[in-house]
Amino acid sequence: MQIKKIALILALTVTTAGAWAKLPPPSEEAAAKAAEAKAKAAVTAKAGAELLAKAQDRVAQKYISDQKAKGITVTPTPIAPPAPPAAPAAPAATPAPTPAK
Repeated sequence: MQIKKIALILALTVTTAGAWAKLPPPSEEAAAKAAEAKAKAAVTAKAGAELLAKAQDRVAQKYISDQKAKGITVTPTPIAPPAPPAAPAAPAATPAPTPAK
């Protein structure tokens, strides 16, 4: 029984060793295709976000108009736009080493 456990652990170690190997860098063609796919995905995500925002606005306007018909005043909470990402901090200046005498 003990030998089977050791053999199983050894087999799993050998089979997963390939996953630890470093892959070669992609070719220029593959890198160009990946960059193109990334750009296309960004455009698609932006278009999807715009459609989602429009749909949310329609739903909110419908809700407000329904509540207004019932005599309830609804005032939406203004949402501030997200803050721009902070600029990376400049590295602290290190004093130059003094020459040895």
